[in-house]
Amino acid sequence: MISIGNKGRVIKKRTLGINRKALNLSGARMTSQRALILEIIRQGHLDADEIYRRAQKKRHRLSLSTVYRTLRTLKGLGLVEELHFDETHHHYEVKTPVEHHHLVCLGCGKVVEFQCLLSPKIKENIGREKGFEVTGAEVRMTGYCSRCRQKKR
Repeated sequence: MISIGNKGRVIKKRTLGINRKALNLSGARMTSQRALILEIIRQGHLDADEIYRRAQKKRHRLSLSTVYRTLRTLKGLGLVEELHFDETHHHYEVKTPVEHHHLVCLGCGKVVEFQCLLSPKIKENIGREKGFEVTGAEVRMTGYCSRCRQKKR
């Protein structure tokens, strides 16, 4: 397993520019609201309420319904991914060209991205074995981060 770390931030910055171009190419306008929401999503694995709270600090008149509509549009265009870390709500991230997976802390909710070099091979082998064309894989591992483990002691 390889942690994405700072490299992931660089990829997400590049991806933001690509997403802006893709939005324009799809015929959807790049509004200042969409640009702001994409920029906020780029900051991490956030739910709609947190995206709204952060957006409100910069655009006071932005409504929660606008955030939900924008998320639906961006998701429909394949520019953001909706992640399901728990049963209560969804998190969003800017879609990147690099397949990655997530570690989720059960204590504080921290999300850490990682790459698994075996993932492409596993998809290929399982697909061949089951006669299935695997187009993607999502791995979510849960546990406790080092900070939460220290708090338990």
